[in-house]
Amino acid sequence: MRFTEDLLNYQPVNEQELEDKKTMQEFIRLFPDTCLLRTNRLGHFSASAWVINPEATKVLLNFHNIYKNWGWLGGHADGEDDLLGVALREVEEESGLTRLHAVSPSPISLEILPVAYHNKNGRFVCSHTHLNLTYLVTALEEEPLRIKPDENSGLMWVELDKAPLLTNEECMKPIYEKLNQAVKRYFPKK
Repeated sequence: MRFTEDLLNYQPVNEQELEDKKTMQEFIRLFPDTCLLRTNRLGHFSASAWVINPEATKVLLNFHNIYKNWGWLGGHADGEDDLLGVALREVEEESGLTRLHAVSPSPISLEILPVAYHNKNGRFVCSHTHLNLTYLVTALEEEPLRIKPDENSGLMWVELDKAPLLTNEECMKPIYEKLNQAVKRYFPKK
């Protein structure tokens, strides 16, 4: 599986990533046939994109309908083992952006995220985890944005340092700060 190579080669930047990487590798070992599928009710892999403008000064956030929160774009692997491809597809679906560029084919972050139980499209979804790989993607601010009403109700470009302040989930603030640090590694003068 392609994403397992991305995971194996990923160099953790902190203790959270080191421990999450170990757990992700164990999850793949335990659930090789379902780790990419939502049918695995314990958890499954997902992919996100930290979408920045080419100047690396702003990030695109969406207001997620289920979480009632500003956050990054991304979604479920649904059996696809190219998680960069999943992240790019999700950005296009959730924002309408089509002129996307992956800064690197490798993830810039990994994290295991709790997902609280909720209803989606009239169906109950039990609590589970997302084993998430995040990729750095650039897009043009001038390109028109289009919300995806069944997923989000707003999209906006914000200055990088404002992104952690806009989330109401305390567990996401350090992740967004970590993503901003990754931007600075790729764009050191920004």
